[in-house]
Amino acid sequence: MSKKSASKSIIPLIILLILVLGTVFALYVFLFPEKKLPVFNPYDVNPDLVDESVSDVKKGHHIADFTLFNQNGDTITQNDYKDKIYVADFFFTRCQTICPIMTSNMKDIQDAFLEDNEVKLLSHSVTPVMDSIPILREYADHKGVIDAKWNITTGPKKHIYHLARKSYFAVLDEGDGGLQDFVHTENFILVDKKRQIRGFYDGTDKKDIQRIINDIKLLKKEK
Repeated sequence: MSKKSASKSIIPLIILLILVLGTVFALYVFLFPEKKLPVFNPYDVNPDLVDESVSDVKKGHHIADFTLFNQNGDTITQNDYKDKIYVADFFFTRCQTICPIMTSNMKDIQDAFLEDNEVKLLSHSVTPVMDSIPILREYADHKGVIDAKWNITTGPKKHIYHLARKSYFAVLDEGDGGLQDFVHTENFILVDKKRQIRGFYDGTDKKDIQRIINDIKLLKKEK
């Protein structure tokens, strides 16, 4: 067989190989699609967690703008979380039940992404009158908070409670953020770079903490 004839006979084999490989790849993608986290809008969330005023919203929900103050007295806004993936929670420094566990678990998330500038944490005090900036500073030092990764914040109570109920959907009980209103929740909320909610987790459950860490890694792969 001449070199020219051999070359012609190889070409169909190459084409066939390309077609087979393409078919195998397409079949793999179909059978094993890449896992992607859902985007949660008010309509998708447990109705008990959602304020009635936004419960019918099926798309386009984003965490509202906020202005808070962290453990250093710095003003913290959405700009500090621009193009960041972050985990949010609600706590208070005098809590002796779920909050110490939540803070310890939040530190585990901090440590898992210590060198990752795309990932941050945001804690909101639900007793902002008692949790002054010096108290937050002491709490942060005691709990191993790294300022560049994790803001422990205070601010106007109505503002924080509005965020908890109408932005993060973190609490079951209704209220107006007034003097007698009190929020106490173990929920951790995962927020993506577009300010969308991508997951809810039990902040007292080690298995859920590992799930958050895994889900953050998934989010980082999204384009």
